[in-house]
Amino acid sequence: MKLLHRLLPALVFFTLVLSGCSLPPENPLSRQDLARTNIYRLYQIEESPEAVLNALNRQGEVVLEGHYRQRPVYIKLLSTSEGIEVSHYNR
Repeated sequence: MKLLHRLLPALVFFTLVLSGCSLPPENPLSRQDLARTNIYRLYQIEESPEAVLNALNRQGEVVLEGHYRQRPVYIKLLSTSEGIEVSHYNR
């Protein structure tokens, strides 16, 4: 019983840490999926669409540097089962 009380917090911690990691998508994303986000119209991004797709399909998420209305921002792309989720943050 004492062993359970010692191991339970560590087990909960590792479960939370591992569940927070991003995973690659079940089905590979296509260029059309990326085009639906309109990120290349809204933001000025130097990375090519192919490089962004490769990173999304390998890692499940990617953070890009870009500009939005002349302001430098970080653009986070996250692959989900519904498609690509986009959010941006000021640098």
